[in-house]
Amino acid sequence: MSDNGMPTVGLGLYFEDLPVGRKFKTLGRTVMDADICAFCNVIHMTEVLFTDMEFVKNESDIKGRIAPGAFIYALAEGMTWNWETFPEYLDELERLPRTVDVGTHVPHGSVRAYVMGERGARNEEPTETDIAQMSKVVEEGLRAGALGFSTSRTILHKSVDRELVPGTTATKEELIGIGRAMGRVGHGVFEMASDLKREWNEFEWMGELSRETGLPVTFAALQSIAKELPLPEQISEMRAQNEKGANIVAQIALRGNGIVMAWQGTVHPFRFKPAWLEIIDKPWVEQLAHLKDPAFRQRMIEEDSVFPESDVIGLLMIIAGGWSLQFEMGPDFNYEPTQAETIAARAAAAGVSPAEYAYDLLMQNEGTGFVYFPILNYADGNLNFLEDLQMSDDCVNSLSDGGAHCGTICDAASPTFMLQHWVRDRDGKRISLEHAVKRQSRDTALLYGLSDRGLLAPGYLADINIIDFDAVKLGKPWLAFDLPAGGKRLLQKADGYVATIKSGQVTFRNGEYQGVHPGKLIRGPQTAPAAMAAE
Repeated sequence: MSDNGMPTVGLGLYFEDLPVGRKFKTLGRTVMDADICAFCNVIHMTEVLFTDMEFVKNESDIKGRIAPGAFIYALAEGMTWNWETFPEYLDELERLPRTVDVGTHVPHGSVRAYVMGERGARNEEPTETDIAQMSKVVEEGLRAGALGFSTSRTILHKSVDRELVPGTTATKEELIGIGRAMGRVGHGVFEMASDLKREWNEFEWMGELSRETGLPVTFAALQSIAKELPLPEQISEMRAQNEKGANIVAQIALRGNGIVMAWQGTVHPFRFKPAWLEIIDKPWVEQLAHLKDPAFRQRMIEEDSVFPESDVIGLLMIIAGGWSLQFEMGPDFNYEPTQAETIAARAAAAGVSPAEYAYDLLMQNEGTGFVYFPILNYADGNLNFLEDLQMSDDCVNSLSDGGAHCGTICDAASPTFMLQHWVRDRDGKRISLEHAVKRQSRDTALLYGLSDRGLLAPGYLADINIIDFDAVKLGKPWLAFDLPAGGKRLLQKADGYVATIKSGQVTFRNGEYQGVHPGKLIRGPQTAPAAMAAE
């Protein structure tokens, strides 16, 4: 019980526990502008009241930031907020049951907003005091058990207000100041996704930070329209710093980082058509009825797209009409498709326009079809450029987004893709099964100082997948709407996993959950078994 005899809730209630008229007090938490923006991003709440502050100021009776009712309900019942600091957050994570071990990074954007408030969210330059306070927060997080620190420096990461996320334009002084906090702790990976603008001299300060602290610095190494440095130059700049004593590691993706486009997804080729904007806020049932209407279809195909003001307007134009870069995504989709499999080529073979072909493709199975657009890592129309990188000790397999961009990207299946495509099925150079297992298991563990796993040997964690190699296969993605307030996420199942064993307990058998939770929160580096460490 709490104030005035009202119970404090926050651990979840069923609807039947909420009779009309009941009052209760929720756990307290300061809600910031960044929280509301993040929530709207996750559930794609695109109403102008929540996304366009100029409209709110000029057209609405309410002149400030509006919090969606679904967000407030999620805070009260869908999330627990009985923590504020990062150590308290880790304590809360540790209480939750899970089937796998999890580790954490201290996030730059949250730290910046926590210390600097709106100044941090607006990417204003910090004072020396701000940097010292941010460094203290990061240090506390790592001492409590975080495995590293993450920052975003790319224009592709924006809030629902289309503002760059906090930290995007951080100065060298801010980044090194935070990195030195990690050095004082003595462990941690400094991780970064960056556009690698030449004027930022990213590799210079990354090398300086790594040499000073002795810690690894990792970055997303990609073929990207947002990066000024082409991928070969990214790798050569990294290696030049490493020759001077740095430890910079490139994170490489195993396939094109692709937007999975669908009517109910975050984006699709008709997203900017005036006809679509007329129905964008309607329930899916009503949207589908319009999409099935021949007259509406004709409008969608014939109308010109109307693009919003954006510093990635080129990307939006390719989404809306880059038919030679987009692919039909069927049940047995090959993530290294050829030009013959593009929407443009398939449309020409069918004798229809690319827009018609794409529209009808998205309409398959009651409007649940998919179009694949590899926005990153597919500039050559193949994955040949990854062949040598997968054999390099200064690169780690990474970028398998499973939580971020969950309405546009479905890359959490990358480890299965590695087995299916790179080891077994690829037309062209492949990698050995032994090397794939080492890359996926041991190499990543050692980067993070987790020396207690990644090997099948006495004393190591018994974390094992038993796999029917011939049966390994990725299924077709689908959209689930099971996040708070009906938020969506792309999911994808995989066949061939006979059993998954965590710390000696079978957690999944033939893909079916077994009801046990041996997973734990990893706090800091883990030492190798005594017998192995002595060798």
